[in-house]
Amino acid sequence: MCHSAGSSDFSRTGAPGTTARRFGTNASRVLSSAWWLVAVCLGASLPAPSFAGVRITADEAIRLAFPDADVQRETVYLTPAETTRVESLAGTKPESAIVSRFIARKGEQLLGHAYLDTHRVRTLSETLLVVLTASGKIRRVETISFFEPEEYLPRAAWYAQFEGHELDDELSLKAKIRPVAGATLTARAVTDAARRILAIDRILAERSKP
Repeated sequence: MCHSAGSSDFSRTGAPGTTARRFGTNASRVLSSAWWLVAVCLGASLPAPSFAGVRITADEAIRLAFPDADVQRETVYLTPAETTRVESLAGTKPESAIVSRFIARKGEQLLGHAYLDTHRVRTLSETLLVVLTASGKIRRVETISFFEPEEYLPRAAWYAQFEGHELDDELSLKAKIRPVAGATLTARAVTDAARRILAIDRILAERSKP
């Protein structure tokens, strides 16, 4: 609650007539304080931006993507040559040469892979879990954390358009991926991350070939 600036100042005066003399010498200070309090009150009434933060854990997202699978998590280290090739294939440089990958199997059958990708959107970061089918197409994109203001976070329906895409020219904001009004940087960051993950998955698949 905001209180009047003047009333408490004048109530502390002693002898009669002191208030008038003090007001004359301190008028500018009292008025300045009053305007400052008004500004604080008005500022307090304005809505502060809401930040999304952590939305779901990686383990929870994996269970949603592969509910009946045995999932193994591993850390993969890209070589300098592989990092350069990811950038060439994806059109965007990897955020790190250290890759967090999940391998989902049911018995002997490979169900797919999932990758974590942390990157900057505007000035703050987000982490995505990009889930791929065994054939290397996007199955789903899940936002693990988002530390920008929540108004820059697209709705869930927007992420659904990534499903079924592979690493080609169609996976672009200039092609099949629709942009988001007011969240252009987020749309670009998610699209770049999806392309990076598809490129990394292709390169790691090539490692296992004889």
